[in-house]
This record gives sequence, C-alpha cells and structure tokens, in this order.
Amino acid sequence: MSDIFSSFKVSSSGLSAQRRRMDAVASNIANSETTHGPDGTFYKRKRVYFAEDLKQKEFFDEFRQASVKLARTNAHHLAGISAAKREEAGISMVKANEQLDTEDNFKLVFDPTHPDADEKGYVKLPDINVIGEMVDLMVSSRAYEANIVAIDASKNMAMKALDI
Repeated sequence: MSDIFSSFKVSSSGLSAQRRRMDAVASNIANSETTHGPDGTFYKRKRVYFAEDLKQKEFFDEFRQASVKLARTNAHHLAGISAAKREEAGISMVKANEQLDTEDNFKLVFDPTHPDADEKGYVKLPDINVIGEMVDLMVSSRAYEANIVAIDASKNMAMKALDI
C-alpha cells in the first residue's frame, strides 16, 4: 500500500505546482493593464518554472526498496540493469519556482489621456500577452486534471486490492 500512497504524494506535488502556476497566470491577466500596484511599484510579470524537488525522493526510495526485494527473489529479474541505472530512473516530486520579470520588460502604449502617461503620451505597461497567458492557463488546467486522474486511478487500484 505504501506505493499507492507514494503515487498520491507525487500527484499532489504536481497539483500544488500547477495551482501555483494558475495563480501566477491569473495575477498576470488581472494586472495586464496595471501601471502600478497599491505600493506604487511597477507590476512585474510572474513566471513559474518547474524543477525536480531533490529533497523529496520518497517515490524513488519506495521503488528502490521494491527492486531490492525483487533482486533477492531471483537474480534474473533485474539482470542487465545496474544499480546505477536504477538510481538514474528515480522518480521524485516536483517543485514550482516563481520568478518576476525585470523592471525593463515592459511595453509602451500611446494613450495621452491616461493619468500615468509621460510627457510624450506613452504609458508604460507590463509586457503581458493575455492570449499567451490564457494558453498557459489551459495547459496548467489540463495538467491539473491529469494529476487528479492519476490520484483517482491510484485510489481505484487500492480499492480493487482491498477486494482481493
């Protein structure tokens, strides 16, 4: 059963990462026309990058323990796969890192009636492509759904195992 709980942890880390990405995209869309925030600073586009969380290799640890047990039962089960190769195949959690665009990443829009327009009539806005952000939101939403399906599949396997 611990393998099923490990799959829950892997999928839940994916859910958390995708939720963080959706939050960043929603913030970007909401502030695409914002010249400055409540604190007076220029809004910077948020970007979320995913990386392997090296601190949480629980799923791989479970896999390694299972393969060691398998190797003890019959030497031919894992023949041709060295310990180093098994270690490279480890699966780990995902973490989301948020980064802000630099201050010089902006677009100038000509609108002399805007209260924040400069002396030439240009307004400095964040360089946010709303259509691109919507695509990111859809991709993140689909990945979120895929993680939910994975959790549901693990849950169903656990329920079927209890029926045996």
